[in-house]
Amino acid sequence: MPASSSGNTVFLDALRSVVGRRHVLTKPNATYRFRKGYRFGLGDVLAVLQPGNLVELWKAAKLCAESGKIIIMQAANTGLTGGSTPDGNDYDREIVIISTNRLDGIHLIGEGRQVVCLPGSTLHDLEEKLAKIGREPHSVIGSSCIGASVLGGVSNNSGGALVQRGPAFTEMALFGQMGADGKLHLVNHLGIRLAGDPEQILSAVQAGQLPDSAIDWNAGRGHDAGYAQHVRDVDAETPARFNADPNRWHEAAGCAGKLVVFAVRLDTFKANKNPAVFYIGTNSTQDLEDLRRHILTSFDELPIAGEYIHRDAFNIAEVYGKDTTAIIRYMGTRFLPTFFGLKSRFDIAVQRIPGISGHLSDLLLQAFSKIIPKQLPARMCDFRDRFEHHLMLKVSAELAAPVKAYLEDWHSKTSGDFFACTPEEGKLAFLHRFAAAGAAIRYRAVHSKTAEDIVALDVALRRNDREWFETLPKEIEDKLIVKLYYGHFFCHVMHQDYVVKKGYNAMAVEHSMLPGLEARGARYPAEHNVGHLYDAPEEMIEHYRSLDPCNCFNPGIGKATKRRNWVAESV
Repeated sequence: MPASSSGNTVFLDALRSVVGRRHVLTKPNATYRFRKGYRFGLGDVLAVLQPGNLVELWKAAKLCAESGKIIIMQAANTGLTGGSTPDGNDYDREIVIISTNRLDGIHLIGEGRQVVCLPGSTLHDLEEKLAKIGREPHSVIGSSCIGASVLGGVSNNSGGALVQRGPAFTEMALFGQMGADGKLHLVNHLGIRLAGDPEQILSAVQAGQLPDSAIDWNAGRGHDAGYAQHVRDVDAETPARFNADPNRWHEAAGCAGKLVVFAVRLDTFKANKNPAVFYIGTNSTQDLEDLRRHILTSFDELPIAGEYIHRDAFNIAEVYGKDTTAIIRYMGTRFLPTFFGLKSRFDIAVQRIPGISGHLSDLLLQAFSKIIPKQLPARMCDFRDRFEHHLMLKVSAELAAPVKAYLEDWHSKTSGDFFACTPEEGKLAFLHRFAAAGAAIRYRAVHSKTAEDIVALDVALRRNDREWFETLPKEIEDKLIVKLYYGHFFCHVMHQDYVVKKGYNAMAVEHSMLPGLEARGARYPAEHNVGHLYDAPEEMIEHYRSLDPCNCFNPGIGKATKRRNWVAESV
């Protein structure tokens, strides 16, 4: 609804007094980049707020609650299913988006064994801060490159490429919860004794006033420590990880924006020194599955990562992701969030110019990529020509020799092959796999005359599924231009992007694919959460109801009702 709606003048002035006039955005052009999802989602809002500290966030959220507004908490807005933006304009109350991108802050505790992260802290910043003390966060290169937030990952149980660590999870958080009375209550389950009223507590956390004497080291889990054993059960009938798994919901973890999360406490991990990377190719899905099962069950230590990419995805990423690979290779990951931010602002600006393509930035970048030198090593390209299926296997220095010995034996018994990467080859192999994640978007932009849209699925396959590579019915296949398969192979989590031919409805094509996945015992989404694209199972809806009994936060996710107090849409 527009900001000029009657009765809102006093409310907006109150918000301005809390967060500052320049940080209350109401004009459609100013709010667009917040209310438009990265891939999906768009709707009107009354205002977008950008609080500058935790006390401002608390006060602003309380004002919204008292005024009966819908609150959508938003971190980096890098989600793929529209879970942090409005979905249309059929809500029964006005919407306020609270953006946390000014609320960065990371506090190390226990000599860096754990961290307390504020709402705007990014995975990239956490990765850099921990690298200085020889430690790592839950996730490394991937979504961290485009500015994804730590709290966004925890709120959605996001996955990641690292085999040993499982989805983002914690039992320790400081959050605001809306009661059935419509009032916001501060809940301190951070496991750190903090005295005073809510504003004093939040000020202390903001400033990092977290003395060791106040910390309870047995307060709860800071990651899913049982995942390493869980993923080894290769004969289990269920997937290793997926968003609708209730075993990984706990207050802030899996809340999907149904709480105002002020801080989370997470474990960190000792960084691996001098890891080894092996590049593996085969034309047999069974040979690759045998390799997966052996490595998961036969070594005392799990690999660090095992990333799969199909030849078609390799080829598309080589052409349409070359600039992404080059930017990270030569400028590092620090520049990438800024780059994507500038690209977003450029896209918004040119949309207002009649006759200019909405994909202009992608078209310019693709033209630029044609003059960039070839990025991929010759041995990788040779394997592309020889093999349909590719696996990048990263292991610790200690595991390198026994894994190499196994791969030599595997090679002697199969038609597959492998090589041990140099450090530069290993870096480029994983960068190329990362670039594949955005290649479909670029392909669609460049081929807008023949490509209608993208279907992007992230699918958790059963741990015992030997027929892991998808075969689509002809009636679906005929509606597609290209299929891109890549994913976290040892966790059996596959990302499947499809470019739909012009004239076909992408949503209808996606829905036609889902029964086949269900018949295979797969679960979806695996790590991007339901957002506004997927029907949440009833157990998940009940979880959201328990966190937010008035349906004041982010209503409608999981295709649930958008109405106050969870009143059915038909009533």
